[in-house]
Amino acid sequence: MHAPRDDDRSIGLLGATGVGVGAIVGGGILALAGAAFATTGPAAMLAFGLNGVIAVLTALSFAEMASMFPESGGTYTFSKKVLSVEAAFVVGWVVWFASIVAAVLYAIGFAHFALLMASDLWRSAVGDPPEWLARSETVTGLAVLTTVLLAIGLMRRSSGGGQWVNVGKVAVFCVLILGGLVAVLQQPTAETLTKLQPFFPEGFGGLLQAMGYTFIALQGFDLIAAVGGEVQNPTKTLPRAMVLSLAIALAIYLPLLFVIATAGTTAGETIQAAATVDPEGIVAIAAQQYLGRFGYFLVVVAAVMSMFSALQANLFAASRIARSMALDRTLPSSLSLLHSSRGTPVAAISITGLLVSVILLVLPDVGAAGAASSLIFLITFALAHGVAILVRQRSVHRPPPFRVPFFPLVPVVGGLACIGLAVFQGISVPSAGSITVIWLCLGGLLFLSLFARRARVMDASSTGLDPELVTLRGRSPLVLVPIANPQNAEAMITLADALVPAAVGRVLIQTVAVVPENWQPADDPAPIEKSQAVLRELLRSSVKAGIRVEMLTTVASKPMEEITRVALLHRCESVLLGLSEISKDNHGTHLESLLGNIDANVVVLRSRKNWRLPDVRTILVPIAGRGGHEYLRAQLLGSLLRSANCEVTFLRVLPITAKKAEVRRVERELRRLADDEVHHSRRVEVVMSDDALQTVADRASESDLLILGVQRHGRRKKLFGSFTRQIAQRTSCPIVVISSRG
Repeated sequence: MHAPRDDDRSIGLLGATGVGVGAIVGGGILALAGAAFATTGPAAMLAFGLNGVIAVLTALSFAEMASMFPESGGTYTFSKKVLSVEAAFVVGWVVWFASIVAAVLYAIGFAHFALLMASDLWRSAVGDPPEWLARSETVTGLAVLTTVLLAIGLMRRSSGGGQWVNVGKVAVFCVLILGGLVAVLQQPTAETLTKLQPFFPEGFGGLLQAMGYTFIALQGFDLIAAVGGEVQNPTKTLPRAMVLSLAIALAIYLPLLFVIATAGTTAGETIQAAATVDPEGIVAIAAQQYLGRFGYFLVVVAAVMSMFSALQANLFAASRIARSMALDRTLPSSLSLLHSSRGTPVAAISITGLLVSVILLVLPDVGAAGAASSLIFLITFALAHGVAILVRQRSVHRPPPFRVPFFPLVPVVGGLACIGLAVFQGISVPSAGSITVIWLCLGGLLFLSLFARRARVMDASSTGLDPELVTLRGRSPLVLVPIANPQNAEAMITLADALVPAAVGRVLIQTVAVVPENWQPADDPAPIEKSQAVLRELLRSSVKAGIRVEMLTTVASKPMEEITRVALLHRCESVLLGLSEISKDNHGTHLESLLGNIDANVVVLRSRKNWRLPDVRTILVPIAGRGGHEYLRAQLLGSLLRSANCEVTFLRVLPITAKKAEVRRVERELRRLADDEVHHSRRVEVVMSDDALQTVADRASESDLLILGVQRHGRRKKLFGSFTRQIAQRTSCPIVVISSRG
């Protein structure tokens, strides 16, 4: 669902890698190197290296799923495909929040370092800088302004990496590393080794603490998956871009940490002591130690570019997560709209930028929110490893193009490592867990009150259009098709296969040899002969249609009770019945008994002889309000549109006396319903008439198939009410009557 067209994909390998490099490289190391050195001394290099291993393991799981589902949304999309729409909402909701908070932190970091650089330049050129440059209000104002300008820029073009900024900051870091290596080579080897001692001043516990603090510095490769729907040749580009962006980050981080530890302190001073005094400024202090004032200025420049590119990358990815959720109706559908000429999700970018700006202005404790962001990413990374295992196990018919090596060791080890770091984060920063729970509760209320119905309808339609979703979610549905009349065998088999294709479930054809009590085959062979004739026709129809089915023949004196028994025994998800006529006589006690005793969806087909589902070109769906069967109808329509090239018309009949305002409201609601249930080839029609029956009958006569939904509440609810029976009497159009399980 929502698979982008090739012409919608504008990001190549360089651009996709730029998204990851923009989010990873710079901001994390500048902000967290000091905390790592203060916690575990020179072993901070090992902490970053081990985190790099975990990040690579996680990126491999992401790469496998991104190659399997090359759509925007990242972890949200993976969860939607493999778990459920409710689980996907939870994941998308928290990941969207985490990306927004990450953008907030980078916006503040950019403003802080930009103003620091401006103050230094002012001091060098004029003298003491004005006092307002150092005020917190100025930092916040610049952060908001930068966010707004970047959001406007993202609306104008589909890009998220900031390539020139990425090149610039990588070049600056290379200068810092090369300058440090020269300084290391110029000092005695003994002095270098002394500065690395003791390597583990706080033991193994300190190392784990440093890993927990700094893992978020390598977060950003997942943003590549979040924009996967805009990446060219995604099955190859996405895995390469993720691994390449991490390789670039580690190739910068590890040498930089080494030169900071060995060349960034004075003789006799340990890096742990220096970082404890000023953890936020340790990188700048170290650079000034071996490159002088120029080194300090380089760090500030690197910080400005790093924060800017990370802010841009997070805004870009967060807006795509919001749009993916809106496409699935787990957020307002208006956020899914694209600009007519530029193809950018203007609404999603606007709301994401607005939320970042609001948090910048009102949130008192941004640090706690940042810790919550880190916790959320770790939890969702662990979830991604679990989903990767499920994808590999369930994607039997279509294995992922890119496969994680050493499966399942890689996702198991990576998932356990992410869980361990998440537990540490939750314990060390309790407020992070509190913020996460509050955000989840808010999202749950919004989902249940505003989004749940439309999201579930949309999801039902998606499973109809894409049966692979059923398999990926671990389901194997069974549809039971009792057939007594061989004349409609082909129609029933093709409709059953549309509901449950053989690749994802089972179609069980049931024939009942109806015999009287105390029946003796030798005295009356007619039931056997009739059953054999039906079986021969079923086999012929199945082979002719090229559809694989299973067949079951049972013997009973009461066929409806036997159908009920088989439906309950096999736990059927749906029961498909065929009737030659829908009249007052065939909605009596036998059919009512069947409906009252099975917990399954019921689909009834009334069709003429030789009717074929592939011949259907127009489908009419009359709507008379919410009938409680919209999920089943959406799934059925998705299945029919997958099997046949047809157009669906949603019809609503209003009395002639209806006011214009009422008509406009009904048109809006009908159009929204059509958008949710059918993703293409649909139209809506509101007709003014005081004879709804005749209007529907007239429209049905011009259609190839009529779909009617009926409610059933309780054991005595009749399937065919007066409206359904009268419509059936007034038109010869094939009719499908659907009734959702109670």
